[in-house]
Amino acid sequence: MQASNFQLRSSGSPWLEPWLASAGFRVATHSGYFSGGLGLSRLKCRLQCSQLWQSTSLLHNQKEKDRYSCIGQSTSYLHVQSLRNFPTEKLRGEVVAVRLDSALLLGHLGTCTFSLERALLTIKYLYKARAKVVIVTSWDTVLQSDNPEIKSIDSFAEYLSSLLQLQVIPVDGAPGLTSFKKEEWVQNNIILFENLLSFRGEVANCNDFSQKLASGATIFVNDSFSLSHKILASTVGITRFCYASLAGFHFEEELMRLIKITDTTRRPYIAIIGGGNFLRKAPALRMLISLCDGLFFVGKLSFQIMNGLGMSVPSQFIERNAIMEVLQIIQVSRDRNVPIYYPTDLWCLNNDDSGTLGVINSIGQLDGWTPADIGPSTLEKISSIIPLYKKILWIGPTNYDLAEEFSAGATQLGQILEKASFDSCEVILVGSAACNTLRQNMDSSSRYIEFQNATVVWEFLKGRILPGIAALDKHYPYRIPWSSVFCDPTLPLVVDIGSGNGLFLFQMAKSYESSNFLGLEMNERLVIRCLEGVASDEKRNLYFVSTNATSTFHSIVSSYPGRLTLVTIQCPNPDFNKEQNRWRMVRRMLVEAITDLLQTNGQVYLQSDVESVLLGMKEQFLSYGKGQLVVDGDDGGHRMENPFGVVSDWERHVLARGAPMYRTMLRKV
Repeated sequence: MQASNFQLRSSGSPWLEPWLASAGFRVATHSGYFSGGLGLSRLKCRLQCSQLWQSTSLLHNQKEKDRYSCIGQSTSYLHVQSLRNFPTEKLRGEVVAVRLDSALLLGHLGTCTFSLERALLTIKYLYKARAKVVIVTSWDTVLQSDNPEIKSIDSFAEYLSSLLQLQVIPVDGAPGLTSFKKEEWVQNNIILFENLLSFRGEVANCNDFSQKLASGATIFVNDSFSLSHKILASTVGITRFCYASLAGFHFEEELMRLIKITDTTRRPYIAIIGGGNFLRKAPALRMLISLCDGLFFVGKLSFQIMNGLGMSVPSQFIERNAIMEVLQIIQVSRDRNVPIYYPTDLWCLNNDDSGTLGVINSIGQLDGWTPADIGPSTLEKISSIIPLYKKILWIGPTNYDLAEEFSAGATQLGQILEKASFDSCEVILVGSAACNTLRQNMDSSSRYIEFQNATVVWEFLKGRILPGIAALDKHYPYRIPWSSVFCDPTLPLVVDIGSGNGLFLFQMAKSYESSNFLGLEMNERLVIRCLEGVASDEKRNLYFVSTNATSTFHSIVSSYPGRLTLVTIQCPNPDFNKEQNRWRMVRRMLVEAITDLLQTNGQVYLQSDVESVLLGMKEQFLSYGKGQLVVDGDDGGHRMENPFGVVSDWERHVLARGAPMYRTMLRKV
């Protein structure tokens, strides 16, 4: 049996006993780390970008500092791979499925908007890169009524052709390229599938329908941000059948704007919040009270706040099941010393059928009157406090469900915010009421951020993961400070993908001090434990990152100053019930990233106790390794010896019960 040429200089015995003590591995037993909940979630986020010698007491101090924060859930899923950063040479000749937003295409948000231009740019960019573009989208009857010329897929394809100034070919019937004659795909023409609303598999996120949508596409580009809160075959299911899933130019821009809502670098920050249904919006309101330096409630929500503050409010305007949530918001505002404002007067409609409008004190008697909108003294109050703030969020309507002709407050509020935007105040508009109002008032020189679809923003503020974003491939959100992480960041780098409990790397780092070791692991709790072990021993050639290496490997390792000499993947969990998940860790994107970054003669070590899993990984690397990866020596029918003298925890368990381990070593030529 030929030995591998793997080169690591050992500074001591390859076997270190006992395992836990030699690795300096410590498990914290106090509840502050492993009891779950918001405290653990916040700790996870901080540990990912903290220096590894940071003490646990400092972490507790940070936890105490932001104990009012509701941003407990990790938002790493928001950092997605984008078309902008995807290598253009990898697009040439590939079939790329693009999900477009019909609301943009059909002018629902106005003609020639910046958002529409970005969406069209996505298609033109792919076309210029010589990709084979397939457009998937949907258009409902409302959009068709606004655009009566759109009567069929043929007329829609003609409409798209006029927008893009490129030939768009419609494909009738069920989506898929199986019935499409490829010889018709001449001169790189663009393909349009049938209206997705015609198929039940779209809303059901049907696996078979998702596969038909992909139909030979290797890359998926999502440019329909307004559907991010939904689970659809065309935004979520399709990603299972494409090796790369990216954000288009419009999607990327909208996502960056969404993140700005929770950015508090510009302060003070005030939110003007309208609409109704306090109970359903309570999680989002808790988020806002933790972020903002002031809240101004208008619309029906204001009645709940006024009632919680002990004011007299007609019973028909009170949500009895939301009283506890209201009191919680008020308590947090007092703890954080954040002012809460509410209307001092209201425009009201007389109930005597005369259509008379009158201004009524908001804490006065409203018998015989129906609230219509905020009154003049309320607007005067808003106008007086707005100059105190550098950032403004307006979300939800100011009126009380009456027709628009009774809504003068929104127009005047728009004028107030228009002036603020010219005074260098950052203005964010959410929902059709806010967006349409300021679009009428503001000229093109005014700068503001708008989200026509309020549902996406509300779901985001509630702390919920948006499926359309989560389905896309990720990039690592931070740039690792290698000089702080490692004592010498120019040493050869070894990366263990799926590092688990870290025991393998702890032993490798102690045995081979002339290399740096990086563990990439999805399980954040395991990474927290590993980082605690690293910090307690002050290791300077070992580090761990919580991430899905399948899509983030390139963005993490590409910035390393030294050379990548070895990548190990050991015993990924097989899923024999779902064929498409059996080797879900090893995908084309990961293989290409490793191949690109690995130095010449660098190695890839694959190991599993299930031979079919090893064969699957090996085939993926040889297939997608661009001919640069070869089997290094003789792997003895996958029964080669462990070349390191260091075994993983699971490997030790398998060998102890007398079962075989299957291994192979690949080398970059």
